[in-house]
Formats: sequence, structure tokens, C-alpha cells
Amino acid sequence: MGLAFAGMFGYFIVNVMVGLVVLGLASTVAIGVGAGVLAILGIGGGLALVLLRRKSWSLGLGLGLMLGWAIASIVSAGYCTGLNPAMYA
Repeated sequence: MGLAFAGMFGYFIVNVMVGLVVLGLASTVAIGVGAGVLAILGIGGGLALVLLRRKSWSLGLGLGLMLGWAIASIVSAGYCTGLNPAMYA
């Protein structure tokens, strides 16, 4: 359970860093690349840890990454994860 929280916290930290870079560049290509990086890290990395490693620590960390991506998407209405690029205009 603790590693799930660590995974969520780690995802939020990376999300802030990627978000600052994307907003600093302020182009539609940067938004698309940033959204792709965040999705690959959150969903892809989480699934890889859960399905490929199959260890107790990787299960918690992988679920935390996926939960972090989902919570950031829901709470920010897709703004923080690039799912709603219309909000950037």
C-alpha cells in the first residue's frame, strides 16, 4: 500500500516537471509530446511493472503510477495530462 502512494507521488512530481516544460514551450507539438510522455510513463510504466515484474513491490508501484495518472486526469479535467488540449488555447 505504501508503494502505491509512492508511485502516485512520483507521478505527480514528474507531471509537474513535464507540465512546466510544456507550458514553457507553448506549442501544440509540445503539448502532444508531453501528453504522450505522461501517458507512457503513467499507464505504460505502470502496466509494465504490474504485468512483467510480478513482484510485490512492483505491483504497488505500478498501481500507484496508474492511479496517479488517473487521478491527475480526473481532478484537472485532463489539463495536467494533456487529454484536453482545448483548455490550453
